[in-house]
Formats: sequence, C-alpha cells, structure tokens
Amino acid sequence: MLEIGNKQARLLWLTKNLLAKSPVGDLDLMQTIKDLGFVQIDTIQNVVRAHHHILWSRNHKYRPKMIDMHLGRAGDLFEHFTHDASMIPTEYFPNWRRQFSSFAEYYDKRDWMTDLRKSDLGDELLERLGAEGPLSTEAFDTKIEGKKQMWERPPHKKMLDYLWYVGKLSTSHREKFRKHYDLIERVIPAEIYDAEVSDEDQIDWLCRAALDRLGVATPAEIRKFWAAVSLPETKKWVEETELQTVKIQSADGSWSEGFATVDLVDQLSALQKPTSKLRLLNPFDPAIRDRNRLKRLFGFDYTIEIFVPAEKRIWGYYVYPILQGDRFVGRIELKADRKTSELNVVAFWAEKKVQWTSTRMAQLNKELQQFCKIGGVENVVWQCEQP
Repeated sequence: MLEIGNKQARLLWLTKNLLAKSPVGDLDLMQTIKDLGFVQIDTIQNVVRAHHHILWSRNHKYRPKMIDMHLGRAGDLFEHFTHDASMIPTEYFPNWRRQFSSFAEYYDKRDWMTDLRKSDLGDELLERLGAEGPLSTEAFDTKIEGKKQMWERPPHKKMLDYLWYVGKLSTSHREKFRKHYDLIERVIPAEIYDAEVSDEDQIDWLCRAALDRLGVATPAEIRKFWAAVSLPETKKWVEETELQTVKIQSADGSWSEGFATVDLVDQLSALQKPTSKLRLLNPFDPAIRDRNRLKRLFGFDYTIEIFVPAEKRIWGYYVYPILQGDRFVGRIELKADRKTSELNVVAFWAEKKVQWTSTRMAQLNKELQQFCKIGGVENVVWQCEQP
C-alpha cells in the first residue's frame, strides 16, 4: 500500500488547490475555476466578497469585474448549490441535473412548500419571467401573511428560490450583487442544456471529478465535495472503480486510509516545492472549508465565528488564516472601512511554535498592502499590537 508522509500530503493538497505556486503570472480565470471545481459565493463583504478573494488568492491579477463576463447569460458560469451557493462552469451542467432532482425531492417533503405549490404562484412567476426577461425579487410584491418571524420571507421569494433550486430558473446576472432570475433554458446554451447524461454517468463524473480535486479521500469526503451524490452511491462507485488504497499521515503523526486514482504516484513525483509566499486565505476558501481535513493535514484548528455571539467568540468575527509555504503561521481579523479607505487590522494571533521575525512581518505587511487593492481601500491601519 502506498504511504504518503504528512509533508508530501500537505503539498499535494495545496497543489490541488492552486496554492503551491506563487499567485503571479498570466491569469486564466475559467481554467482556475475549472481546476477548483467551483467557487463559493457569500454575501458578506468584510473586505471583499469570498469568491473574489478566493480567485485573487490564486492570482493577484484578478479583479472583481472580471468574473461578470463569465456569469449566467453573459458567459460560461452558472450558479447553483454545492455545499453552499457557488459559481460552477456551465460545461458541467449536464452532470448537475440529478442535483435539481434531489432538491425537488427535498422540498416536496416540506409542509410549507406543499402549501405554496397548491397556489398558482409558481406558474405566475414563470409566465412573467418568460414575458419580461430577467427580474430580481424587487419586481414582485407578495406579502408575508400572519405573524412575522425571524428569517420569514414573502411567498414570491420562497417560490423563486424553489424554482432556482429545482432547475426551472437560473441566475441571469447580478446588479450590486442582487440576483436576477431568468428561465434556465435562456441562461444555459442550448447545446449544453439539451445534452442528456444518464444518472449513472452523472454519478461517475461527480465522484471522479471530486477525487481528482481531492487527491486522496474517503468516500465521505468524495461525497461532500459537490454534495450532489449520496454516501451509498459514493461507496458503490468506489467499490466498482479502479482505485488504489493509500495510507496518509496526519500532522500529529497518525495514519489513515483513503482512496486515490491509479496515477497518484505520477502526481506525487511531479510535485514541486511550495512557494514561500505568505498569503491570506478567505474563510470560505476551498482549501480550508473541510475543517476536519484541514486539522488532520495541517494541525490547524479553524472555525469561522460570524454566527457566534461576540461574547462567545474565541477568535473574532471574520478571521483570515495566514498560509506560508506548507503551513499555517497565524490568523488575522481584518475589516475594511471604505469611508476612510482603510484596511483595519482588528486582531492578530501567531500560531504556536511560529516565530514572527522581521522578515515574516514584512511579508505580511506586503500582503496586506496588496489586499487593499482588491478590497478597494488604500491604507493599512493596525488597531492592535503588531507581533
């Protein structure tokens, strides 16, 4: 059985996530997204929104407006739900139909959705979008009936979301990040929309594409990547596919088993020493979203605390992990103040056994200055003590 030491395992993971190389050189935006598989979207603009930061982390030439030409009717990305709302290459769409069916099955079991579907609202929304073209939620005016509760939404918002989840609608474009819906057949190119892929082939593609991007993974990790295949389906795929079992070393020295494609040895031999470039990662970065894998490979225990009450937070509201080489060397809480054009350093923590030399500190300040550019501010202001 092939055994992979922890240092090599970390390098494999960083390479798969396009973080082993320095974020310079020519930018091929669509290839970057294809290599990652998808890019998560998040509404919070603490400094810059998650999808912009994720792409900038791979190449500092990236700027937020660049992705607009690729989204929805404009280009070759569509929006849907993996483990969260994400931008996905449109060429993957034929392998996504089972995800639409899965959401339809899920929502059909919800009591509130059953009641909503008894109305004509769905047909009315589809008819209006068909006649008028892309519309945002602001174009509709249904009201919440009865007592208002937290997170309660008016019927048209619920129905638009439902039609989006089940593949009747898609995101045409966004204006000031507000989603505009349109009939999905007008967003996805006809040759891709009409392509038929069997459910078995969809499962095979989804599992294989996940493992390609994970390197070594358990069935549960393969399933979790797209969140479009069930665990029993994934286990069956693993049993029926030519794979190799691999032992992989954790940061604490323990060993665990996973599966990999048969060409893994060739992949390992092609690995190159990681860049010493210090960089800030977004809390929603694909390299760290699986917190269990992150802790196992890097010994880095990370939790995002945006939904944790302030008095119960261990770290802070929006804390960025700091990666250098093949290890995490610290974490930093940042907040952009656009009125003063400042990037405020709210708090900083060095990881245990990491010395913050003057050289490392200079690299951090350089990265913060570069981060100002993508965040649309000018100056870095330390509100806490520098290490």
